[in-house]
Amino acid sequence: MPRKETITREKLLSSAFELVREKGAGELSARHLATQAGCSTQPIFRIYRNMDELEKDLFDRLVSFFNEFYKNYDGKSDVPFVNLGMSYISFARQYKNFFMVLFVDNSDSGKSMYDLVNGGKDNFVINEIRKIEGVTPDAAGEIFSKMWIFIHGIACMVIRNDFDLSDEETAEMLSDMFRRIHDS
Repeated sequence: MPRKETITREKLLSSAFELVREKGAGELSARHLATQAGCSTQPIFRIYRNMDELEKDLFDRLVSFFNEFYKNYDGKSDVPFVNLGMSYISFARQYKNFFMVLFVDNSDSGKSMYDLVNGGKDNFVINEIRKIEGVTPDAAGEIFSKMWIFIHGIACMVIRNDFDLSDEETAEMLSDMFRRIHDS
């Protein structure tokens, strides 16, 4: 009777997810993954052709994780981009290593930051743009661009521990920035 496989693709992917959550993407190697999964490196390369293939699957899992995080974020503002911004900033605060993979080190995924933030078919950004009343599509795009620079800047400050405002102060800052950009 053949031996039952105990190390599966899902087990490796879950182990990689936890490894990156705890230690960062720089620690994701076959050796470290094998230790995390409780196996040798052999099952990794039986299941995956190479580490790049595993990293692609992990990236896709992180994108889904971010999308679920955003969907479950309890947004309280009616001002466009405040809830999206607060969710993004909260994600950076709670999942620094995942944030780094998705939004800072994302060099060869083939997805732009806009694609990632928009949530694919969920259209997170498009839904925020639809909340803006009385502007042309070009003006709405410009508002988003300026807001996104501001939001991403705050999130990057958060992961560097250079931002210590409360959630309430941050939401107010985002609301104020939206009004300034919108009214200019």
